[in-house]
Amino acid sequence: MKATSQTIQQIERALRKVAAKYPEGREDMVLTDIHLQAKAESGELLAFDDDDKELTRCVVEQWIGYQDEDFYETVTPVLRQCITGMKEAWENVSILKPYSFVLVDEDKETVSDLYLVDDDTMIVDGELLKGLDEDLDGFLKKLLAD
Repeated sequence: MKATSQTIQQIERALRKVAAKYPEGREDMVLTDIHLQAKAESGELLAFDDDDKELTRCVVEQWIGYQDEDFYETVTPVLRQCITGMKEAWENVSILKPYSFVLVDEDKETVSDLYLVDDDTMIVDGELLKGLDEDLDGFLKKLLAD
């Protein structure tokens, strides 16, 4: 399923509401992650903080009744695209770093890490460091062999 412009707008509107909950310049910085929960049957997108307090919700019409088992694999890149498209907003929220956006399922179990920020470091995709161990092992073997 390719996300429509209406889907992108609905998600971005919800994300702007989340950002508005943590306006820039607050002295009481919050320590939290943002948990996004997408529901295929109802099309709902919900956002929660670490205490399971609902921050916002919206209905993404394109998701209503989605039947395929690849629902989370389908919505993950769309959510990631919307979040990264609002990078400037996330840099200015009153959330203590590091913080992250996490996609969770109905049981609040992590499905995917969508966006992680720690000062100057930003990790958008959990696959970023995939294969690093093998590369380091190969480097070490080569170094020790010389």
